[in-house]
Amino acid sequence: MSLPEIVSRAEWRVAREELLTKEKAATRARDALNAERRRLPMVEIDREYVFEGGDGKATLLDLFEGRQQLVVYHFMFAPEWDAGCRSCSGFLDQIGHLAHLHARGTTFAAVSRAPYPKILPFKARMGWTLPWYSSPAGDFNRDFEVTLEREGELVERPGLSCFLREGGRVFHTYSTYERGLDGLGSTTSLLDLTALGRQEEWEEPKGRASALGAPAGSERIRYHDEYDD
Repeated sequence: MSLPEIVSRAEWRVAREELLTKEKAATRARDALNAERRRLPMVEIDREYVFEGGDGKATLLDLFEGRQQLVVYHFMFAPEWDAGCRSCSGFLDQIGHLAHLHARGTTFAAVSRAPYPKILPFKARMGWTLPWYSSPAGDFNRDFEVTLEREGELVERPGLSCFLREGGRVFHTYSTYERGLDGLGSTTSLLDLTALGRQEEWEEPKGRASALGAPAGSERIRYHDEYDD
């Protein structure tokens, strides 16, 4: 096994300071990239998708649960499979308490092609309480490029899509797939993918922090049982 070099504490500190300079540069570059992502144009969803969940049939607008933003995790679970994808399961395992997203007007949900009667027992086995819907027709997965046809067969891939709601109108703002999911799972990492971001005053472009009036990463953070949703 190849392990790091052994050095003195003083030598380690010098090396750590050199790396810290690069880490700060990477943080600034990430902030700039997130701002560029928030400047992306958006596409209005004019197709009526039908999902199935715990309360029966649902539309894409229903998945928002009345909030302004929606983050959908495209969970790989094909109709013929007996269980969900192991990698996707690992991703959902690291999702934090949803109250912090809800306080920023953002709903998180998973969507799969598997029928809901298959999803329900697997969800119970994993101990998850987050919303999870079936897209039985598969059109939603195909339109958002997570179910692909290759050599005459349907192939699944993991992905994540973000949506914004203005009244009864729904807009697609962003999607990422496969390696683009690396490093995601925390509240801030998911908010960074959305059109409204973390809703902090320092973020660009200006004017979106006031959309919901609950900036993340500030004194307005609460214990998850103290939010008024």
